[in-house]
Amino acid sequence: MTAQDTEVVQAAGGVVWRRSPAGALEVLLVHRPRYDDWTVPKGKLEPDEDHAGAALREVEEETGLRCTLGPELGSTSYRDRKDRPKQVRYWAMTPAGGAFTPTDEVDEIRWLDLHDAAALLSYPRDLPLLDALRDAV
Repeated sequence: MTAQDTEVVQAAGGVVWRRSPAGALEVLLVHRPRYDDWTVPKGKLEPDEDHAGAALREVEEETGLRCTLGPELGSTSYRDRKDRPKQVRYWAMTPAGGAFTPTDEVDEIRWLDLHDAAALLSYPRDLPLLDALRDAV
């Protein structure tokens, strides 16, 4: 076993939120065609990048939205598709500008209330993030 086999992949992401015109809390989910899944935007840290900076960068890369960082919401740990241990830290974020353009990585986004977002999420490990967001805002 090499050191690479046990090294934890570090990643970060954001739970982007807004209020609907009626005042409901909505979150942004992304669809990744490569995996045909619905999740929150996230990605791996670049060398010498901190988690918060990576979270903001990844959200902007995947959604086109520049965001303002809010409170940290927690983390998830799992094995990635290459069977490596992975830890992802998440922050609440609010959009400050920008616009979505479909790409090969993310071809669709949806703003959903918490109930509909919970039903659409592909991974049960993402569900506690919705509760953490509701508690934080």
